[in-house]
Amino acid sequence: MAYIGGRAVTDDLYRNASLPTVERVNDLLGRMTTAEKIGQLIQLFGWHSYTRTDGELRIEPEFEKMILKGEVGSFYGFLRADPWTGVTLETGMLPEESAEAVNRVQRIAVEDTRLGIPILFGEECAHGHMSIGGTVFPVPIAAASTWNTDLFEKANRAVSEETRSRGGAATYSPILDVVRDPRWGRTEETFGEDPVLCAEMGMAAVRGLQDNTSGGGIAATIKHFVGYGASIGGRNGAPAPIGPIELLEKDLFPFEKAVEAGAMSLMTAYNEIDGIPCTSNGELLTDLLRKEWGFDGFVITDCGALGMLAGGHNVASNHMEAAAQALEAGVDMEMSGEVFKNHLLTAIESGLVSTEILDQAVARILTIKFRLGLFENPYADSKRASEIVGYDAHRELARKVAEEGIVLLQNHNSLLPLSKSLKRIAVIGPNASNRYNQLGDYTSPQPPEAIVTVLRGITEKVGADIDVSYAEGCRILGDDRSGFAEAVETARVADVAVVVVGGSSARQFGDNTIDLVTGANLVTEGDSDMDSGEGVDRIDLTLSGVQLELVKAVHETGVPVVVVYINGRPVSEPWIADHIDAVLEAWYPGQEGGHAVANVLFGECNPSGKMPISVPKYVGQLPVYYQVRRTNGKRYLEIDNDPLYRFGHGLSYTTFSYSNLKVVPEQITTCGEAMLSVDVENTGSLLGQEVIQLYVRDEVSSVTRPIMELKGFSKIELNPGETKTVHFKIGKEQLQMVNRKLKRVVEPGTFQLMVGGNTEELLMVPFKVKE
Repeated sequence: MAYIGGRAVTDDLYRNASLPTVERVNDLLGRMTTAEKIGQLIQLFGWHSYTRTDGELRIEPEFEKMILKGEVGSFYGFLRADPWTGVTLETGMLPEESAEAVNRVQRIAVEDTRLGIPILFGEECAHGHMSIGGTVFPVPIAAASTWNTDLFEKANRAVSEETRSRGGAATYSPILDVVRDPRWGRTEETFGEDPVLCAEMGMAAVRGLQDNTSGGGIAATIKHFVGYGASIGGRNGAPAPIGPIELLEKDLFPFEKAVEAGAMSLMTAYNEIDGIPCTSNGELLTDLLRKEWGFDGFVITDCGALGMLAGGHNVASNHMEAAAQALEAGVDMEMSGEVFKNHLLTAIESGLVSTEILDQAVARILTIKFRLGLFENPYADSKRASEIVGYDAHRELARKVAEEGIVLLQNHNSLLPLSKSLKRIAVIGPNASNRYNQLGDYTSPQPPEAIVTVLRGITEKVGADIDVSYAEGCRILGDDRSGFAEAVETARVADVAVVVVGGSSARQFGDNTIDLVTGANLVTEGDSDMDSGEGVDRIDLTLSGVQLELVKAVHETGVPVVVVYINGRPVSEPWIADHIDAVLEAWYPGQEGGHAVANVLFGECNPSGKMPISVPKYVGQLPVYYQVRRTNGKRYLEIDNDPLYRFGHGLSYTTFSYSNLKVVPEQITTCGEAMLSVDVENTGSLLGQEVIQLYVRDEVSSVTRPIMELKGFSKIELNPGETKTVHFKIGKEQLQMVNRKLKRVVEPGTFQLMVGGNTEELLMVPFKVKE
């Protein structure tokens, strides 16, 4: 008989892996004290739990005591490295070390406590595990631009493998917020403006992250529930002015689909909707999420959100009431843990919260720990971590996502692809050779050799055959033009100038730069170029600083100019659209971004990205998104309502034609199905990928409807002259709407089915639905 912590483990039914999970949970729950139950609801900052001196890990006594007493169930960011945690390249842990560190903490929980309940280590993985050595993938808005769910699922599977090998078993992604106002600093973390695209990418992320077939398998946390991307003025955490129909059709839809995909966890949003904070909204967290959708995972707050109920939203008079409100509404775990840790027991003892509600929350968390296999396999594999984290196949996958996520916005006079017979290339701009500026928010510190900048990518691509000269020109922020002269002279003697501008979400190490509660950036003066990221919302979408002036100065030399945007939110610069021949949107393309951009510039990769978000000409047009109502209002005095670049827009070096659009049958009942087909031909001379987009319009309905809505898409590859037939199912999912009773229904009537490679050039066929 085996003994752990002085107990015979075979006596514990919950340790019998052959029993149903519900029986194991009930058995374990019956053995727990109230303090141990509350402990499972508490997640503490992991980087506070240890110190490292000369490579030696020391668990802080306060945290070790809590673990031994069973009063902590989860750690957040134990392996996180960034300015918030203060963990640097020098002080952070390499993959093998980090796995051993996680095991040291886990061993205390599993082997030295009364019940041996494993710790859940939750990590940030928005576009790669945010720890030393992890592969840095392109940010989610770039991934959304691929419109390639299979590729994105593979990328998330790689992230999952790296994270689980080091001991992480949960992550706080994907973000399913539908963006209304791109001035919001967290636009880069989203999949854009369309609920169907957000849903499809979100489901791919959930599948990839939770796939345990190849050594991965971590709990995906879908967030932020809900309306976080619809805040007033694009201000982070501001109220979301959303009506109930729009809420169901847009903001809730991606979450519903991710729940169907099996997401194990969900995070509440900071914002309020119609006066009710999302963190204490029982109608959303219990009635809709659990009772209607059947969500069987656990709900976690965002960092510091419980405290906001009493000190921000002011719907609770103190933290004890805040704890009670959240738990009653359906919250199961608190990120940061301070309110539950210090006040939940008092709330229970005073009768504000029943023990039944507490048991319900604990059971949900334990269920996920069982489903993740933590009771059977609580320890990380340090050898596997040393082999798989950041390895070549994952870098190659990151490059592939970056390539497919690059959008060719315009290419007048066929300036691109560039010829390798050029003699001189000027590479100019603040984002041409700044490795952190191309990585995005939620990124760990990186050694120089790990990041391929655009300058490095171009230089390595052309070798000694083409002379490559570089000038920074200016910074992202500030009005320093002292580098203009060098940039202009560099461009003047070149055959072409590649000007790399945009934004930065790179955080700075140092005092008073980070909100210690949420980790958001505190805007400061000085060396920081950060103009995007969490907590950095803008009043404009133009290029910051004097970047536009730099582009104009280079353009005035008469040298052909290619502008490459590296950024986290759309750039609204009509002058560039009017005067620059070729423009690429690369977003924050990750550590392989330089190779990806170079491959696209020289035609080794044919661009196939499509915009996941509309770009206004001026912020005065906001909100600008494609699925507007027929009653969208009149034009402005100064300008029309059309965007600078539309949702779904993206060019290629080849051309495609669409024909033979048909639907069979041409009429169905409200519960029937039909099949839509269209032929797509590559009419150009190069191999290329095309995103076939399906839009639907309901001609007459009981509530007003958008003029078109994305209802499906498919990405295919075609050789020159090749034709493929693409099929779309037409049924309830494509035709339903939310009616006045807030029910999803298919109404009889006439629909228009529209297919094409963008929202302006569409084939159309009528379609009827009868009772």
